[in-house]
Amino acid sequence: MKKISLLVLTFTLMLALAACGQKDSAKGANADAAGAAGGEELTIKHQLGETKVKKNPKKVIVFDFGTLDTLDKLGIDVLGLPQSNVPAYLSKYKDGKYKNVGSLTEPDFEKVNAAKPDLIIISGRQQDSYKEFERIAPTIYLGLDTSKYMQSFKENAKIIGKIFGKEAEVDQELAKIDTSIQQINDKVKASGKNALIILANEGKISAFGAGSRFGLIHDVLGFVPADSKIEATTHGQSVSFEYVAEKNPDYLFVVDRSAVVTTGAAAAPAKQVVENDLVKTTKAFKTGHIHYLDPSYWYLSGGGLLSVNEMIGEVAKAVQ
Repeated sequence: MKKISLLVLTFTLMLALAACGQKDSAKGANADAAGAAGGEELTIKHQLGETKVKKNPKKVIVFDFGTLDTLDKLGIDVLGLPQSNVPAYLSKYKDGKYKNVGSLTEPDFEKVNAAKPDLIIISGRQQDSYKEFERIAPTIYLGLDTSKYMQSFKENAKIIGKIFGKEAEVDQELAKIDTSIQQINDKVKASGKNALIILANEGKISAFGAGSRFGLIHDVLGFVPADSKIEATTHGQSVSFEYVAEKNPDYLFVVDRSAVVTTGAAAAPAKQVVENDLVKTTKAFKTGHIHYLDPSYWYLSGGGLLSVNEMIGEVAKAVQ
């Protein structure tokens, strides 16, 4: 009888332990599900600080067209953006299904707050309002540091990849861009040609050199600056057409700001303004190397996976 009782006791104990194990497993599964539902939290380091962001945020507001460009390339939708001056190739974001949250320089904080975003992405034009954005939702700064263009561009793209689980896609796109850069750089350096970059704006021009917003033509793609002393400022160094004739560049690259920001009466096309009697004396004009760059990429949305690829492609065509 004692043996039978011992067997019964052992069997009962085994059943109890099995039941406990099932409960523990169920608890673990529930905890995992809850964790997945809550979202993994990441700490994102950026130029304005560190921000805790949930992975794969669903409601994203973007105040930078370069970032919008990258998100679009990766197939990541957004909740809202400033809808004025959206680059033509991103015009689908003017649709009413996207919330219009002010302008690049004047965010509408009431609309941003009402949208209840999970993440806000800003850049240079909004950096002074960083704290105000932070009070609404987690905010990260992905402005482009033009003094180290490619490094900054890649860091920003990888941050987006990390947040949205698109690391492999980002790495693949960056590898393609690196290959294109190397091919162009080799060709440009072998030619030994120099270049001057100007921004045309309502009849006036300003020059941009190495380390500027358009400086990748020199810093990355290999063109020697026609003037190594150009100040690296946000708006460029104001110059005259006499200056252009004096520097006599082999290549002249022109970004037409008026084409993408002028409202009301259309400004004269940059070609009409730039190709005057003074500029016609330059090597660039005589050899057919005045190139008009697409301002949608170069002025409005530089620093995106799409725009950088297109920018490089435009320079590649110029040196064919």
